[in-house]
Amino acid sequence: MVSAVFHSPSEVDDALPATSPHPAQTAPAPTLKAAPTPPAAAPKPPVDWLGWALRTVSPLAGIALLIGIWALLTQNSSTFPTPLATWQAAVVLFADPFYSNGPNDQGIGWNILFSLERVAVGFGLAAVVGIPLGFLIGRSQIASSMLNPIISLLRPVSPLAWLPIGLLVFKSADPAAIWTIFICSIWPMIINTAVGVQRVPEDYLNVAKVLNLSEWKITTKILLPSVLPYMLTGVRLSVGTAWLVIVAAEMLTGGVGIGFWVWDEWNNLNVQHILIAIFVIGIVGLLLEQALVAIAKRFSFE
Repeated sequence: MVSAVFHSPSEVDDALPATSPHPAQTAPAPTLKAAPTPPAAAPKPPVDWLGWALRTVSPLAGIALLIGIWALLTQNSSTFPTPLATWQAAVVLFADPFYSNGPNDQGIGWNILFSLERVAVGFGLAAVVGIPLGFLIGRSQIASSMLNPIISLLRPVSPLAWLPIGLLVFKSADPAAIWTIFICSIWPMIINTAVGVQRVPEDYLNVAKVLNLSEWKITTKILLPSVLPYMLTGVRLSVGTAWLVIVAAEMLTGGVGIGFWVWDEWNNLNVQHILIAIFVIGIVGLLLEQALVAIAKRFSFE
């Protein structure tokens, strides 16, 4: 006969082997984190149709108004060409802009390129001389007091007044035209660069003195970034003046160039080509200025 033996709960617990619990029974349940909510996309600003229309339509409307006034004034004229006649002449002229039938009979394309070459040489020489001279005047009180009277005396002189001096010295029309561009382009670069140097905050220069920086480091690290907007403004003014002067200089010296081409067309009484040249000169000058504006924005340290 089997007898049942009953134990108390504490005795049963003591009799069981001491085994470690399963990790799944004691480890805390993993906490599920919600996926981060992506930031809401910024609402797109509404399209400024009015501003776009003003920037696009307004210039076209101004050109259309000019052509309309021109057509209205010349509809009964027998001497001054109409816009349509000028346009037809321009189509024929630009069909072959780079023809060459000798030194005195070349296409308008060659004449523009020769004028741009003279402007580039004269303007480049003016920049090489004028910009360092502007830094010198801005940095040195002695140089400023010595050179300012000379600049004030020579700057108001008409650029074409320098042309006979160039012809006398160089004995040739081409270098005389380059000399005229040089002398008329140098003043804006000198003046604007000197003003920019003089407006550099004094605190910057005091720090340079404390750090015992050399003049080269002061010029390249402190002055140049601060003066660059002023300097580029002078460059813009100079290139506009140079392109303006070259046309008049070439009218007087002859040879190949857009100015000579205009004068030659006047001698042939071809007013249509003169009007075309006026538009071409304006467009080239506008492109030069816009290119320098883009360069100024690209190298702005603001």
